[in-house]
Amino acid sequence: MTNIGVILGSTRPGRVGHQVAEWVAKQGSQHDGINVEVVDIKDYDLPVFDEPQSPLFGSYAHAHTRQWSTKVAEFDGYVFVTPEYNRSIPSALKNAIDYLYAEWNNKAAGFVSYGSNVGGARAVEHLRLITAGLQLAGVRTQVSLSLATDFAAFAAFTPGDRHNAMLHQLFTEVTAWTDALAPLRRA
Repeated sequence: MTNIGVILGSTRPGRVGHQVAEWVAKQGSQHDGINVEVVDIKDYDLPVFDEPQSPLFGSYAHAHTRQWSTKVAEFDGYVFVTPEYNRSIPSALKNAIDYLYAEWNNKAAGFVSYGSNVGGARAVEHLRLITAGLQLAGVRTQVSLSLATDFAAFAAFTPGDRHNAMLHQLFTEVTAWTDALAPLRRA
């Protein structure tokens, strides 16, 4: 069984990302051979990066880092759900990613974004660069959601049917890459 973590990248009060993450997880769980779990970075209450050593060493001084490390290491691949803030990802997501290194390596990553302009696509472009530096293999297909058309009154998530097909393809790609990278994770 392949384990995929849906990383919810917003911690803002009043966020709509949890609706998107639950939809992603529900759609992903319909794929054969994978387990999907939503991982809300808000639940880990990570302060601004406070480890005395680089994550490259994998030696963590703080309990919150060890807890985050254990959770991220459980997965074979990820689907990141991110809003677009000021043409990039939220600082809380970048901070959570930066806490770790080896836990991310040789795994696949898919991207689902939402925003008021271009469905959060610029956030994903930044996230692709960040994750590539962590040896995550980003898949081609991404799902971009518009706050204007995929959310009623900018608040209630109402995805169009076309997004289901894109999300299915995204999970197909994440699973294929996750399987292909498995020998590297065992090395």
